[in-house]
Amino acid sequence: MSTFTMTSNSITEGQHHEKRFSFNSFGNDGDNISPQLAWENAPQGTKSFAVTCFDPDAPTDCGFWHWQVINIPASTQELAEGASSHLAAGLEMRNDYGFNGYGGACPPEGHGVHRYVFTVWALPCEKLEVPDDASCALVSFMLNGTALAKSTITAHYQR
Repeated sequence: MSTFTMTSNSITEGQHHEKRFSFNSFGNDGDNISPQLAWENAPQGTKSFAVTCFDPDAPTDCGFWHWQVINIPASTQELAEGASSHLAAGLEMRNDYGFNGYGGACPPEGHGVHRYVFTVWALPCEKLEVPDDASCALVSFMLNGTALAKSTITAHYQR
């Protein structure tokens, strides 16, 4: 049996990602481009995917959600670089910056290295049953409770 895996031409496990994937605000001048992500070997019974990006090192009590895309059709095997600005399928949820879509890395200057955990989730449902305005915490709760499998790439960034 093959393992469900995610790969990327844009980011590398354990490595700093390029500034172009970082946010363009709060004193940071990145391009806010979402990275290319691809996956293969989804488990049997997968009916949709979700993709998330989470910073567990943010100076909050609950981390920081940079991206949540749910209801990606099972026929999809990749999100192209910059897909967040023109997503063809799936529903982008409100991130912790307060808008729907990808919000790149923007750790406080001098705060050290932050980890950005990109995860693809294989789901047994075509549509994750959450309100369109669901919080990141609720979406995360539902993903963790229903996923058949997940795969991650953790990139780093600091200012």
